[in-house]
Amino acid sequence: MNIESISQTFKALSDPIRLRILYLLLEKESLCVCEFVEALDLSQSTVSRHLAYLKNSGLVRSWREGIWMHYALQAEALEILKISKLKTALEETAEICSDKQKLECDGITCSTK
Repeated sequence: MNIESISQTFKALSDPIRLRILYLLLEKESLCVCEFVEALDLSQSTVSRHLAYLKNSGLVRSWREGIWMHYALQAEALEILKISKLKTALEETAEICSDKQKLECDGITCSTK
């Protein structure tokens, strides 16, 4: 990694919605857009815009399964996030607790699962 890519990583981490997305990806190995929409209670376009930013920053990767786009953390990003202890820092925030509860208890599923 060079200084520019590290800078881009921190820019990507500067938005609360993107932090919430990254936390969910740290909790679950991968998620589809529909799961993010339900868990975060945001529109599909908003979620997709933030996921595109994270992908362009090199933090997440994506693939298509049927009509749904799925996302997971890039291996290098996972190491950076573990080192920064981001997951631990975010775990007890009200937003993250709500997101986790919605993702785990509301039975969110997409048609490919």
